[in-house]
Amino acid sequence: MTEISETYEVVILGSGAAGMAAAISAASLGARVLVLERTDLLGGTSALSAATTWIPNTDHAASVNPDDSPEAAMGYLDRAVGNRAPRGMRETFVRRGPAMLRALEALPEIKFRVRPFHPDYLYELEGSTACGRALEPLPFDGATLGDDLALIRPPIPEMTILNGMMIDRDDIPHLLKMKKSLRSLIYSVRLVGSYYAQRMRHGRGTRLLMGNALIGRSLAAARRLGVDIVTQAQVLDIEPQDDGGQRLVLADGRTVLATKGVILASGGFGRHPVKRVEMLPSPTPAYSPAAPGHTGELHDIVLGMGAHYSDTAAQTCYWAPVSVRNRADGTTAVFPHFVLDRSKPGIVSVGRDGLRFVNESRSYHEFVSAMFAANTGNSHIPAFLIADSVAVKKYGLGMVRPGEKTLTPHLSDGYLVSAPTLAELAAKLDIQAAGLTTTVERMNQFARTGVDEDFHRGETVYERGNGDPTVGPNPTLGTLKTGPFYAVRLYPGDIGAATGLMTNENAQLIRRDGSVIDGLFACGADMNSIMGGVYPGPGITIGPGIVFGSIAAHTAMGVET
Repeated sequence: MTEISETYEVVILGSGAAGMAAAISAASLGARVLVLERTDLLGGTSALSAATTWIPNTDHAASVNPDDSPEAAMGYLDRAVGNRAPRGMRETFVRRGPAMLRALEALPEIKFRVRPFHPDYLYELEGSTACGRALEPLPFDGATLGDDLALIRPPIPEMTILNGMMIDRDDIPHLLKMKKSLRSLIYSVRLVGSYYAQRMRHGRGTRLLMGNALIGRSLAAARRLGVDIVTQAQVLDIEPQDDGGQRLVLADGRTVLATKGVILASGGFGRHPVKRVEMLPSPTPAYSPAAPGHTGELHDIVLGMGAHYSDTAAQTCYWAPVSVRNRADGTTAVFPHFVLDRSKPGIVSVGRDGLRFVNESRSYHEFVSAMFAANTGNSHIPAFLIADSVAVKKYGLGMVRPGEKTLTPHLSDGYLVSAPTLAELAAKLDIQAAGLTTTVERMNQFARTGVDEDFHRGETVYERGNGDPTVGPNPTLGTLKTGPFYAVRLYPGDIGAATGLMTNENAQLIRRDGSVIDGLFACGADMNSIMGGVYPGPGITIGPGIVFGSIAAHTAMGVET
């Protein structure tokens, strides 16, 4: 047996939001903690995300929604999730979530805020709310991290501007109005000027937002608490010890002993070459906007130790429609279409028959679920997002930003397809012209009446919130009548695993008979989702990930909450 190189009380495998929450929670409780990250950068998919964090009834919620309650949240989740995941897991989440977040926010680095409007996705269900449950991290000055700033996985380039400047919902209105408003002009000039100054000094923007802010704040807390962090660390084996600890064998020849617990937070099975084919719908999706570290290698190890997957989820993964484009450096840009275009007036999605198949303003997860449900052969994979020139100029389309001066680069490489008429666009896309013409005629009729008679688009608070409030009578519906017409192709993109390793309410891995596998825990996408492959609201992966990561740390340390 190889001699043990290092000993820690708690070892976390993965550095996304869940893993970092576990690390700083354990360190706050006095543990000696090690984080092992499979890749060369920290943050996983969390760093690429908006970092919206869905936790009901936190201390922040009362400021915008004092009437919400644990009973309302549980009722909503019961109606949304049903028997697709154990009810006890979501009961634990709702009951313990506020305290877990409160403990994290007691650290000076960890700070969240709530927006006055951020609706649950399944707003038609009783118990949903328009605000209070979805939080977001406060922006963070990455310059305070020093050399550690270079460890944070940068955002998807196509979701930034000026080659790397992050912007959020507070910035966008000013940037779009800078030619019409002196206040917005001043705001934008300061914003851009600061960004270029940061790049000159630090090599990248240091105003961290969304996922980068969450990981930056977590990293700052971890460093202050003495957490050791190792990147490019591949775990080859986990061996139970007689005293209840776990011995980890690393690819570089080291062995690490975790005396109180190993917490899996590696991001799920999504890039496992075999499980991806076996567990995702057919055809196996070719694209994912997620970070590259979730190889599923650790799952192979713990499945051999008695762990097991759930088989009750509505979907094995969470989804977003994506469009793809070849970058100049030869890599492929995979752009997730969350809310910026699908719900906007003058934009519609169709299959190869030219007909609609979904309410475009439903959540990104439901959109892709509908793609798979409708697909026969290649009938809806890819699907096509169609817009007229007015909509493209005003709202953008995928990687085409609102108000872009020229569309030539997008057209020349085939990312964007254009034609003077709908019939000619259909011919270029190889879809049925008659179907597309019928679809657009009906959409134009719906735009005038405000009622989508086919798919009920824009009938919930959530859906209308993603439209254009200046457009009526339905903010999600507008005519498509001004050529040229444009299209991008949409593919299914997995953004995180829903099916994962089964745990109990303390985040301990369990066998099929319910017995605990001593010293092993899971959180984030490694843990079976408490949402059962349903997507009830924004941040329903990160919120439970943070809560159960913290619970895992408390359980490992023997501290009750």
